[in-house]
Amino acid sequence: MKMEFRDFNKISDYRWLLEKNKDRAMRVDAEIIASEDILKKAIEDASIQQVINVASLNGIIYRSLAMPDIHYGYGFCIGGVAAFPADSGIVLPGGVGYDINCGVRLISTEITLKEIIKHKESIGYLILNEIPTGLGSKKKFKFSKKDFLRIITDGAKEIIDNYSGLNQDLEYIESNGKLDFDSPGIISERAYERGRAQVGSLGSGNHFIEIQLIDEIFDEDSAEIFGLKKGNISIMIHTGSRGFGHQIASDYIERIRRKNINKIKIKDPQLIYAEISSNEGRNYLQALNAASNFAWANRHMIMEDVISIFEKFFKSSRKGLGINLVYDQAHNIAKFEDHVIDSEKRRVLVHRKGATRAFPSGHKDIPEKYRKTGQPVLIPGSMGTASYVLKGTKKAMELTFGSSAHGAGRRMSRHKAIKFSSNMNVREELKKKNILVFSHSNRGLKEEIPEAYKDIDEVIEVTEGSGISKKVARLIPLIVVKG
Repeated sequence: MKMEFRDFNKISDYRWLLEKNKDRAMRVDAEIIASEDILKKAIEDASIQQVINVASLNGIIYRSLAMPDIHYGYGFCIGGVAAFPADSGIVLPGGVGYDINCGVRLISTEITLKEIIKHKESIGYLILNEIPTGLGSKKKFKFSKKDFLRIITDGAKEIIDNYSGLNQDLEYIESNGKLDFDSPGIISERAYERGRAQVGSLGSGNHFIEIQLIDEIFDEDSAEIFGLKKGNISIMIHTGSRGFGHQIASDYIERIRRKNINKIKIKDPQLIYAEISSNEGRNYLQALNAASNFAWANRHMIMEDVISIFEKFFKSSRKGLGINLVYDQAHNIAKFEDHVIDSEKRRVLVHRKGATRAFPSGHKDIPEKYRKTGQPVLIPGSMGTASYVLKGTKKAMELTFGSSAHGAGRRMSRHKAIKFSSNMNVREELKKKNILVFSHSNRGLKEEIPEAYKDIDEVIEVTEGSGISKKVARLIPLIVVKG
């Protein structure tokens, strides 16, 4: 039964409730954080049906949730959030996706627009030539298996200890850039082979390195604590666990499917799951942690390589350029967290698929420096539109397990985007907006045209209007390096 707009109850301007009695398979209500327009489009593209399917899963707690960047995905919709009991619940690879710990990292600098404006083209080409980009892209060197095992065990810390970086940066990475992993035997040789050559590579699709101008501040006090100053340059990196995470997802989706497909009833085969306490569940969570550690190491190595490019270009040190890591956050992950549900503190496994953490001021799991403001929430736009820095709120803890949107969210498939842009010179169109784009793939640029995404300003309006995050700063793109 397909839902219609009239089936949703309006809780407030940006909150919509679908009660569980609307579908007899639903175990809990579903809530969509959206404008009226975003909700109607989500009903049309079947992502609402995915939210309903998740609401029908065994043991789901509170509600099946979707953020304002909602669109159709594998299993969960992109923008989907759901939690299950840590002691008796389930884990779903489809609730994380194939790009495990795809995430965003933001770096602040004291470099001004005037200092960079004349050198945009040179810097863009330097980054494109130095950082491996594109599908299957590989670093110039390949780690030994022993070295690689240290990376997937220790995450970003391994890069700092044996490649480049500052120990102080670990505090500004979600989970300090490392989740517990001690089971190398549960990962396939194919995953190891794919991963060893790809640490420090950007990849393809919507992954990017973006040099941005901080052009508007909405919250002066929080921006100052985050190190963001109007008129300065910031650097944003968006990538994940590359072929390593993709192979892990593929392996475990198939293993769990073979083991459980005849034992459980689900509305969508892509929502195949394992009990957290089962061998398959425990092994998948260990493998997920390894892929997450890879992703944090990957973003850290890319950051260090970009910093090195800036140091050489401007003939100055990172300290001299005022370069600092603001924050690094995951947006495809499942993590054990403590949340208050019906006035009771509970340990739960929170799945975030195209959604990001948005913890509030005072929370123990965010850097001490940010406990006055709340966690930085990084929401990138498309390569032709602004990105935003927000901060987490107590409202997010009450409504969404401390979750927020992770980006603009697609409104056009990659196939449709290519068809739409068939006669478009993407580089020239963006150059008219003073944005220089660098990529080895014209097709990749056509897939990622700004028109393929929702209006980022509408997504931010909904995010802030619902209370799950609050605006701090706006960043506009100057140089974009795409996979």
